Amino acid sequence: MEKIKLLLTQYQEAILYIVFGGLTMLVNIIAFWLAFQVWHMNSSVSYLFAWFWSIFFAYLTNRTWVFHSTAHDFNTVINEIFQFLVARIATAVIGFVIFYFGVNLLKQDAQIWNVIQNIFVIISNFALSKLVIFKKKA
Repeated sequence: MEKIKLLLTQYQEAILYIVFGGLTMLVNIIAFWLAFQVWHMNSSVSYLFAWFWSIFFAYLTNRTWVFHSTAHDFNTVINEIFQFLVARIATAVIGFVIFYFGVNLLKQDAQIWNVIQNIFVIISNFALSKLVIFKKKA
């Protein structure tokens, strides 16, 4: 039992990121489904709609529970939000290229390619968040 407790403590950040990354992906998939299937928006607009809501959810959960941000003054928080958004925009553009390739060039299912690009985006965002955005001060 102690070994399990030690492993959970040692990998807490990664475990929480996986949990909240999964929830972020779920937010993205549900938002995409609503926009694309229910409201009949085109796939690109649905992608952007889903991206916005998943980013909003991800910032709040990453800041609070995953990386335990210590930024509290206005300028530091604004800088953190800016870095978070720039990183997410960069990974979103790459994710959109992956999505576009699968849906528009390969003519495959939009829901499947949305999941594929989400997996890439989650892994990339963890690396950027840990190493740049929420980097612990030495």
